[in-house]
Amino acid sequence: MDFFEIFIIALGLAMDASAVSLVAATTGYANNSRAKFRLSFHFGLFQFLMPIVGWFVGISFASYFTMFDHWIAFLLLSFVGGRMILSGLNPKLESYKKDPTHGFTLIILSVATSIDALAIGLSLAMLNVNIWYPSVIIGIITASLSLFAISVGKRIKASIGKQMEIIGGAILIIIGLRILITHLYQ
Repeated sequence: MDFFEIFIIALGLAMDASAVSLVAATTGYANNSRAKFRLSFHFGLFQFLMPIVGWFVGISFASYFTMFDHWIAFLLLSFVGGRMILSGLNPKLESYKKDPTHGFTLIILSVATSIDALAIGLSLAMLNVNIWYPSVIIGIITASLSLFAISVGKRIKASIGKQMEIIGGAILIIIGLRILITHLYQ
């Protein structure tokens, strides 16, 4: 597998994490250096680790895992997205009380946006591809695009406000639905 193929795969895998990063920045989180680092680092780290985990799981468990990985991603993204929408619709609530840049919410988002990378690792194991080089590229691309999305989101924030929480929640649910539909109708 050459660099260009790995790069295209990495871009595709990074889109979910980038969308979440954009939403986190527009809703007022990820507004300092530590939060930016945590978000981009965790997304990059999980995108790096998940293909490795998938690769080690290997061929023997591939058919079993692919039966439900899309449901896990869909449920996690829908849960977080639904909470964001409810928070955005309720004017009495402070914007998105659970900071997506740390704690359990960050872990949930990191796992949910990297489930596809686990499946890529399974696929690479079946193709007998060494996993380390693709995983490093995938992690770096994801961290970089997440950081870029945060900087774009910070610029958008001033003009949008609380409505972005509703839009962001809907985006997370749509990403989860896309993952689910893609896997169900392959």
